[in-house]
Amino acid sequence: MNIICLEPIGISIKKAESIKEDFLKMGHNFIFFNDRKEDSLSLKQRIKNADIAIISNIPLSEDILKEAKNLKMLSIAFTGLDHIDINYCKNNNIIVKNAANYATKAVAELVLGLVLDLYRNITIMDKATRSLSTRGDFLGRQLYGKTIGIVGTGLIGMETALLMQKMGCNVIAYSKSEKEIAKKHNIVYVSLEELMQNSDIISLHTPLTKQTFHLIDRKLLNLCKKDAILINTSRGNVVDIVALAETLKQGKLYGCALDVYEKEPPLDKDNPLLNCNNCILTPHIGYATKEAFSARIDIVINNIKEFILSSSHSESL
Repeated sequence: MNIICLEPIGISIKKAESIKEDFLKMGHNFIFFNDRKEDSLSLKQRIKNADIAIISNIPLSEDILKEAKNLKMLSIAFTGLDHIDINYCKNNNIIVKNAANYATKAVAELVLGLVLDLYRNITIMDKATRSLSTRGDFLGRQLYGKTIGIVGTGLIGMETALLMQKMGCNVIAYSKSEKEIAKKHNIVYVSLEELMQNSDIISLHTPLTKQTFHLIDRKLLNLCKKDAILINTSRGNVVDIVALAETLKQGKLYGCALDVYEKEPPLDKDNPLLNCNNCILTPHIGYATKEAFSARIDIVINNIKEFILSSSHSESL
């Protein structure tokens, strides 16, 4: 089989050669592209001879997938799958496997960092110090004793909740399905409206679906405390950013921090959050740590090997 890695996904040339040798011993080819191309023409050329393809968060539409006549599996080097045409894959018997859990701790740690930056104005105070100024009359806020509302108690949501508990936070949660492990850790499930009303910190960890598109809208934002902060490290379209920008400018929300957007950075010049005060914007770095990337490569390759072994077993029956 032809196993084609459509982009680097953090794999070094040395690591790619090692993976190639490993698959050759199994009787399969491994083709590695060491640059990231997101245009349709490049993706079609790269994927057309693939039996198995590896990709991270670059969108794969039906138009692109149709070029791969022999495609049997997609090994996604990412947690979410909303950038993949799943219906096309289902209709054409293409197995899709994600890299579950590779960046769970990385994202949770970023949430903590963003909260502390908003509470202590770390970025702003750094600029003040470098310009030979002082803190002025600024007083920060402590994390200890605050209530954090976790929207979505999947792996990352739970990791964030437990990390915040260790920092002395009270944790409440809203999720489509309630988890027993959350209840065992004294995490109380409430309605989304209650969560927005009672949280000092709101952290979003829900996948993007038809139901969660613009889940956090103007109506819910208006329920927040004026000194609340919102953190989004899940999916950009979970939040109505126009409503969020207006809420910030009207002083109805203390601050926000976003690591995800409607499309991957660079952002458009007219993005309404670019001109908002007390708004931290990072270019989708939640998953991007050396440790997470190392774990991701192993998960991606193991998913492929499991698929090959299961396919071989099915053929022998």
